[in-house]
Amino acid sequence: MDVDHIVLWVDDSKRSLKFYVDILGFETVRVEEFHTGKARFPSVRINERTIFDIMDRNDLLSLVQSFTGSSAGIGGKPINHVCLSMSASEFTAMSERLVDNGIDVRPGGENVFGAQGHAVRSVYFNDPDGNVLEIRYYED
Repeated sequence: MDVDHIVLWVDDSKRSLKFYVDILGFETVRVEEFHTGKARFPSVRINERTIFDIMDRNDLLSLVQSFTGSSAGIGGKPINHVCLSMSASEFTAMSERLVDNGIDVRPGGENVFGAQGHAVRSVYFNDPDGNVLEIRYYED
């Protein structure tokens, strides 16, 4: 079993794409289709089997509420954060890009437990819409 996709609510899809592509280094999915109106939202690829959907809450909230059954303007239950694991070199490179772009990076700890056991180190930061992300790496 895998995580197929995670939907991130954003206020400005273009601004969020810039963050996820230019700062975090993810590849785009369906961006041309989004710009031409053939897709309702763009996505970014996390790995070969997982993507983040970048959904504009102002345009798509009522649609999402119709099939999730959620209410109160949220379109689903809020989550605390999303954690991405990567190699030590990817972690270092992404951490440097975050700092170089003025993103507030907060220590998450060392030897912290996760899906692959205890990670060596992790940090937290927010995307432009306040979604909390954590990045971490494990021993090779």
